[in-house]
Amino acid sequence: MTRLNQANLSRLPVAAPGYDRGALSGGIVHFGLGNFHRAHQAVYLDRLMNLGKGHDFAIVGAGVMPSDAKMREVLAAQDWLYTVVEQSAEASEARVIGAMIDHLPAADAVAIVAKLADPAIRIASLTITEGGYFIDATTGHFDPAHPAIADDGRNPDTPKTVFGMLVAGLKARRDAGVPPFTVMCCDNIPHNGVVTREAVVETARLSDPALAEWIAANVAFPNGMVDRITPATSDRERRMIREDFGVEDDSPVFAEDFIQWVLEDNFPQGRPALEEVGVEFVEDVTPWELMKIRILNGGHAVIAYPSGLMDIHFVHEGMENPLVRAFLDKIEAEEIIPVVPPVPGSDLHGYYQKVAERCANPKIGDTIRRLCLDGSNRQPKFIIPTIKDRLARGLTVEGLALESALWCRYCAATTDSGAVIQPNDPNWDRLTAAARAARTDPGAWLGMAEIYGATGLDPQFAEPFARWLGMLWREGTAATLTAYLRG
Repeated sequence: MTRLNQANLSRLPVAAPGYDRGALSGGIVHFGLGNFHRAHQAVYLDRLMNLGKGHDFAIVGAGVMPSDAKMREVLAAQDWLYTVVEQSAEASEARVIGAMIDHLPAADAVAIVAKLADPAIRIASLTITEGGYFIDATTGHFDPAHPAIADDGRNPDTPKTVFGMLVAGLKARRDAGVPPFTVMCCDNIPHNGVVTREAVVETARLSDPALAEWIAANVAFPNGMVDRITPATSDRERRMIREDFGVEDDSPVFAEDFIQWVLEDNFPQGRPALEEVGVEFVEDVTPWELMKIRILNGGHAVIAYPSGLMDIHFVHEGMENPLVRAFLDKIEAEEIIPVVPPVPGSDLHGYYQKVAERCANPKIGDTIRRLCLDGSNRQPKFIIPTIKDRLARGLTVEGLALESALWCRYCAATTDSGAVIQPNDPNWDRLTAAARAARTDPGAWLGMAEIYGATGLDPQFAEPFARWLGMLWREGTAATLTAYLRG
């Protein structure tokens, strides 16, 4: 067994960086060093560095959450190295990633803002999850009245949120005459650059309207579509990295072998040549973004809630269940794909078949619970827009109404077998109360305007939702899926 650190790189039994990590310099500050970033953006950068390029775009980590402190501690002990294991259904391949060179103390605004102000930093990137952007579901826009943002507005010199820190870093650069860094969102949000721009500009506006206008006029926020299934790391993955690869790594990342990044080329201060390692640069990312969010992320929700209610643990096990797989196939073919706009060079049905293949990969170990997580933030982005589009065209939403009813039933916090579902959403208590009330009054669920907006009041959606929810309570998930599949 070989402990992962810089001194042991040459003795590791797996592939390791082929470049001089001592010659790297920071060019990117990244907020949110979770598994997805470490298996996606950092992997692309590591590939580029192995080509002898991009060595001045190494990653400096940053974070504002308590969990960021633990990640910093673990990675510091490994000299910022970690292993990514790419898994297809047939094989697994491990590689040590060396693109990160530091992680600033978590929530240390002084240190983070100082690094953002460094002229060497040309990109600030984010993976802070879909729920981290303070979006008001009722309006679909950033909520500057959120207590955390309002506090940064009152105390701009001691910010506590990501957006407050970005504003403070941009202000320091403006005042020093240093060109602004590009802000690059890597989260699964429609028009993620536009969303991030609004968050940064409106946070600045609370304390300094002139700075807000300067940011709006001078800072680039490219939109991007990112994709890779990356489960959480548990003792299972730490054991596998030891037993299967002979590496002692306290924070390995296991991911599928598929990876995709489509990005708008808007980096005024320069960027790494990521096109040389597979990143696709386009003028407008919207078509790819909608394809991925609706077909893949929406599909995840379709798999998640019936599987969760039937006590299925892993995603590939859900795909092996004939009712869940047929439910997914039917909704994708009949309700989701028909309202996804064309994508240049892509076959939407072929894309879905690849999605289904990826979800069925037994090596990944992705859990149903992870797919069920944070529905109050994910449903308004991945499912409800498709419902709205279909209703606007006068099309039926039987399958999507059932998906929403399954989410509601899941949030009642028991499975069909009576097992307790532990809290799995930041708004779990609110959702559970509404879901239980909806057993006799479906409007208690659909009336959550912060999630459904006006869609929940549309009878073309509300009627099938209520019908399916009643059947779920009376007859259970399997019987309800069978009824839907029989038409």
